[in-house]
Amino acid sequence: MTRPRVMGIVNVTPDSFSDGGLYADAERAVAHGQQLLADGADVLDVGGESTRPGAVRPLMDEELARVIPVITEMAAQGAVVSVDTMRATVAAAALAAGAQIINDVSGGLADPEMLSVLAGSDATYVAMHWRAHAATMADFTDYGPEGVVEGVRRELGERLDVITAAGVDAERVILDPGLGFAKTPAHNWELLAGLASLDALGRPLLVGASRKSFLGRLLADGGRPREVGKREFAHAALVALLAERGVAYLRVHDVRATCDALAVVDALADAETVGGVRQGGLP
Repeated sequence: MTRPRVMGIVNVTPDSFSDGGLYADAERAVAHGQQLLADGADVLDVGGESTRPGAVRPLMDEELARVIPVITEMAAQGAVVSVDTMRATVAAAALAAGAQIINDVSGGLADPEMLSVLAGSDATYVAMHWRAHAATMADFTDYGPEGVVEGVRRELGERLDVITAAGVDAERVILDPGLGFAKTPAHNWELLAGLASLDALGRPLLVGASRKSFLGRLLADGGRPREVGKREFAHAALVALLAERGVAYLRVHDVRATCDALAVVDALADAETVGGVRQGGLP
């Protein structure tokens, strides 16, 4: 079993659902990134646009002003940096500033120039399943008779075909099922249970479940979802299960809790291996 890589979230935004405003200036965002690295993050994912349900997009210049100083500084310090953006101009500027990964929640659908930027670089590309921008995505949760797992598999496969047709080597592509994006809470659980179906696409998977509302609903007390900052215990349990299922990347807020959960998985896997043969339990 290969240990998943941990992608720590650096939201340089005033309105993200989990930590909006906490790291909205470059100095605080850089300090947060440094702490995530100290806690064990393999990658820092720097974003300047909130994609919470109902969020309004910032102007491009505003997004650039938020992320480029942070990416420049963290890359200069030797961090592996991902830019979380749907805009080709922002992606290009981020790569010039030292980012190595483009994490595009639209999978290239939001900006037709994104794949040209990607094809002209050697960056890794995270393509997420996406149907609409945050302001309207709740209107696109109907997956018809095929269901959400098959629908996501088919639509991600179609995006992968488009990406490779644009001249991007499939080996540079990571796929994300897009938990919470045009998905109901029930859809999110179905997707997590059906991740093996996405293996047929032949690319590593990234999962971002940290602090999301479907966990808050699961932990609801008196009908009210658990508040955002108190969902990490449930997420740590999910992290351990996802590691067993071969997920390659985990996009998370609490890096320390995630790394602790992965350490438990590693220790149990080591203890169950005798003479190089797994003795049951974990795959």
